[in-house]
Amino acid sequence: MRRYGRRRRSKAPVFIFLLLVVAAVAGGFIYLSPKFERTGPEIDAPKEMFWNKDKSINITLKDNVGIKDYQVTLSDGNRQVVVASGSFAIPPKDTMITVNIPEKTGLDKSKSFWMMRITVTDTSMWNLLRGNRASKTVKLLVDTVPPVVGIVSNSPSIVQGGSGLVVFHASDKNLKDVYVEAGGVKFEVLPYKKRGFYATLVAWPFRVKDFSANVIAEDRAGNRKIVSIPFELMPKRYKVSWIGLSDGFLNGKIKEVASTDPDIPHYGSKLKIFKAVNEDMRKKNEKLIHTHTRKPTPVNYDKWRLRAFYPLKGAKVVAYFGDERHYYYKDKRKEVSHSWHLGYDLASVSHAPIYSSNRGTVVFAGYNGIYGNMPIIDHGFGLYTLYGHCSSVFVNEGDKVKAGEVVAKTGKTGLALGDHLHFGMLIQGVEVWPMDWMKRNWIKSHIDRVFKEADRVIRSR
Repeated sequence: MRRYGRRRRSKAPVFIFLLLVVAAVAGGFIYLSPKFERTGPEIDAPKEMFWNKDKSINITLKDNVGIKDYQVTLSDGNRQVVVASGSFAIPPKDTMITVNIPEKTGLDKSKSFWMMRITVTDTSMWNLLRGNRASKTVKLLVDTVPPVVGIVSNSPSIVQGGSGLVVFHASDKNLKDVYVEAGGVKFEVLPYKKRGFYATLVAWPFRVKDFSANVIAEDRAGNRKIVSIPFELMPKRYKVSWIGLSDGFLNGKIKEVASTDPDIPHYGSKLKIFKAVNEDMRKKNEKLIHTHTRKPTPVNYDKWRLRAFYPLKGAKVVAYFGDERHYYYKDKRKEVSHSWHLGYDLASVSHAPIYSSNRGTVVFAGYNGIYGNMPIIDHGFGLYTLYGHCSSVFVNEGDKVKAGEVVAKTGKTGLALGDHLHFGMLIQGVEVWPMDWMKRNWIKSHIDRVFKEADRVIRSR
């Protein structure tokens, strides 16, 4: 007889269920675990950039976990080469790689651009342990030719502390910047009449001994061309003075000037107050002057003709430009302070009229510490004049003044004991020897003639 019993249940559904649970747990672990993160690296590089043979390329790589390796390739459309690659023992989250492209790549340099491809992999275990990968293609504009620069005309000479003029030509299809560097100072240039031509006044800072002046042009690829301006250099010695301080001066004029500036101590040692006025206040006052005289204003070159600057009729020079002044109190061996005099002190009669010898625009008219009441006039092309210690000022900021117009009267405001004019001249914020500009023959030979020679060259091209 056949016996019947309960059928044994299959274990397959349970096994499948457990397998699904394990798979779900493993999938959840992979999905949630930082080791399996799916955020790709970032490549910080523009869509296109310029390159020359002397220029390195810097590229920033970022990743939220860590960068494993990278590779950079170049292609000219026919050939591809690896120019950089690397991996990291300690994966960084943020790093900059420097790509130095070798001189000999085998790529065609006659082509105007190459394509650069950057590929980066992170340390994630995603993508079958291969990690997340990012890539970026950059158009690399190839430019290995520096700008073309040529001096057209320039002043025949420049004196230490003095001024000069240069007109030049600069061209490049990717020209980025062009300027003159002279005595460690960068002078902005202005376009001159015809496309590709430029002009600027330059200054030889009077305290600079080893002077040179160069036109510098740079293109967007970083190629630079430096051409020397052939000035004949004329070194000049400036006066050195030792000046004794009197109690009357320290207790009178110095305290008076100090009281006009809350940053200067008004009480305490009179020598300390003098030093603060002569150095700290002077520095602040000169900063104001430089701020108002730094930029060259474009001019109509055909109408920009200058008369010799003669601001005070019948004047006598009582202090010179560039004087190095050492101050002492009673004992000459113990210096209290020192400074430099940055203009001519001219004196005639009390409250004498001060003239603007050439037309211009008033860029400042107010009180300026040791300079007292002081207007500054912009004559265009980077040339400025300054009139210090005035008893009264007849112009306001923004006024247009004519040649021969009275702008102020002499006085003794600021750090001045007697009635006089402190006459200063600046080129793009650099104080220069006024005597150059006070001579008609110098203006004719060093300024007017340079422009005329440049015009002849430009017309012939």
